[in-house]
Amino acid sequence: MSYGNDFVLTLFTNDSELASRADAAGINRIGLDLEMLGKAERQQHLNTWISDHKEEQLLALRQTLKKAKLFVRTNPPHPGLRDEIDRYIEVGAEVLMLPMFRTAEEAADFISYVDGRAEVSLLIETAAAAVRIDDIVRLKGIDEIHIGLNDLHLDLGLKSHFELLRYQFMNTLSDIVHSAGFPFGFGGIGRVKDDRLPIPSDLIYAQYPRLRADRALVSRVFTSPDYTCLDLTREVAAFRNRMDEWYERPQQDLMEAWDKLWVAASTIQTNKKLGKKF
Repeated sequence: MSYGNDFVLTLFTNDSELASRADAAGINRIGLDLEMLGKAERQQHLNTWISDHKEEQLLALRQTLKKAKLFVRTNPPHPGLRDEIDRYIEVGAEVLMLPMFRTAEEAADFISYVDGRAEVSLLIETAAAAVRIDDIVRLKGIDEIHIGLNDLHLDLGLKSHFELLRYQFMNTLSDIVHSAGFPFGFGGIGRVKDDRLPIPSDLIYAQYPRLRADRALVSRVFTSPDYTCLDLTREVAAFRNRMDEWYERPQQDLMEAWDKLWVAASTIQTNKKLGKKF
């Protein structure tokens, strides 16, 4: 079995040229991040990306893709969500992700709105949803569960999303999701050996086999600073090959990478306190 080849990658973009290149490179799902409600307020003090994607760009993406599934992250639960979902599916969305929900009831409503017409991805990124994970995984109609590290660490009052990867909390979520028989994913990935990253990408890669995760978002840094200068096919293949290697490594190596990740993250936090740049 090739874990790297089976690893599901999702790219958010409204750039048809990037979408075409990513599709050819073997990225599995490509689409729009249409989560707008409340996001700017939640992340206004962070150096995080706020989507400028527009619903009317969805058709152009659908017409661009040849192999990848058309993906949409919807708004959180709100009175107009059913109509929103109907519009996305009508255009051709094949996978829909629900962000910022808090209860099993909200997830159940989302599943009923989709009504089997697209794959359902539930994004656990609130403390309330994480606490209620046992109830959520009992729902019928879920296709995968993804952990949103950025918003979840904020809701939990942690210093960074690396704290989520450090403690047993993520292991517990993974165990519950796997026991229910659902695919499990979290966070995002950068390119192999990208020396611009404050945390080496290899230490992040190692967390996927440790947590038995087989899917992730493609981080913006993966295609930056200029995707037209990248061989995306080669970069995606390099990621998949490296994931194969990590999945074949013994547990001791995964635990050593876990410890190194925390040391690197702690160093970043210390440097921030001291006003140092990295």
